[in-house]
Amino acid sequence: MEFPGRRTLAQARKHLDTRHQCETALPGNDVPFNLFSRLLSNSIVASSSHSLSALRVVRVFIPFALGYFLSYAFRVGNAIIGTDLTVDLGLDAASLGLLTSAYFLPFAIFQLPLGLLLDRFGPRRTEAALLTVAAAGAFLFASAHSLAGLVAGRALIGLGVSACLMGAFKAYVMWFPANRLPVINGAQMAIGGLGALAATRPIEILLQFMSWRDIFLLAGAMALVVAIILWIIVPPDPDTTTDPTPQTLGPRGLWQVLSDRRFFSIAPLTAITSGTMMAIQGLWATAWLMDVAELDRASAANVLAAMTGALIAGYLVIGKITEALSIRGITTMTTAVVVMSIGLLPQVVIVAGITHAASVTWMAYGFLSSATILTYAGLAQQFPKALAGRVITAQNVCTFLCAFLAQAGLGLIINQWPAINGGYLNNGYRLGFGLMLALQIIALSWYLIARRGPLPKSLTLR
Repeated sequence: MEFPGRRTLAQARKHLDTRHQCETALPGNDVPFNLFSRLLSNSIVASSSHSLSALRVVRVFIPFALGYFLSYAFRVGNAIIGTDLTVDLGLDAASLGLLTSAYFLPFAIFQLPLGLLLDRFGPRRTEAALLTVAAAGAFLFASAHSLAGLVAGRALIGLGVSACLMGAFKAYVMWFPANRLPVINGAQMAIGGLGALAATRPIEILLQFMSWRDIFLLAGAMALVVAIILWIIVPPDPDTTTDPTPQTLGPRGLWQVLSDRRFFSIAPLTAITSGTMMAIQGLWATAWLMDVAELDRASAANVLAAMTGALIAGYLVIGKITEALSIRGITTMTTAVVVMSIGLLPQVVIVAGITHAASVTWMAYGFLSSATILTYAGLAQQFPKALAGRVITAQNVCTFLCAFLAQAGLGLIINQWPAINGGYLNNGYRLGFGLMLALQIIALSWYLIARRGPLPKSLTLR
């Protein structure tokens, strides 16, 4: 008997039959792999029972990873240019929070139709088309001279990059074995973390030579380049639908996901934990470091970069640990929840306003926050492949709605305690961050209660 989520070697070869299509559709079979692609092919997709070619890494993993690199850079960029936006447009904390959070709302709203698009048209075509919208948003943001124009541009960016993570996850479900998904997804998140890293200290350095408007023009051009790469390099999607019956198609399949205990027990914890991290990393971490820890912008950017580096390390290290533990019978979801629970501790230190060794605290927060991505792999392993797009996008809509509310809400709270010499007092940060910490504790309690009970009969494991 074959275990759920595992492929036989014959099935793996069936998916590799599309290799001929890849090689005939794309010029040049002798791809000059650099050291990075070789390391990825060895460490990410090598397996004793599943030998996955480096060609697939280059033509599937790297293009989607580039898209997420750009998506994460767009998300975090305002953390560094926030001061420039405040000076140029006279924004307060509430306006800056609304502007930055405008990325999350259209991102979140589009996740549910995105799941249907991914399942119907495939991740390659869907993500490539949406990235052109992100490019248009970046160009609008760069040329805007009002808060409304900036919000509109930021919203288009959020809509345009809304498929960069979920599209990749959907592609990996189709192209890679299920038992490798925690490592593959961790590597995807690590590349995204590099995008966040590129939006910290490097952006602060670039601002010495060009304006924030020039930076967004450059980012828009990069979005167009990545869209072209996805369209040309990524091979046609393999047909991996395992249940084409009406039960898995359209809104009915979506409702089966939303009403499934395996989904609604973990969704709040993942959404609040990950959404809080996005809101804080994308704007309020730098503000806290400057207002509470009293660092200058360059030093705050360095701490944010260290936090992002720890986040990247967490994606890789915790992904490998999860894979090793799964061999011993410890599920991906169990590992994720344990690590997320430990991740509450550095948040307690931040809420308390302890600034001693702030870089260590924020690095610990970043490292442990990486565990939220494991829940996506855990969910994907528990549902039929025909529902994979809707499962992961349903989780993502919850996450990004939380990120929108957290980022905008924190701005409203922090804005109530302005400092005389500029910036904001710790009272606002303590209340806002403390509220998000309390919500995470409540969501953890809900998971421990709601996860118990019989599994539904309508959706079977793969």
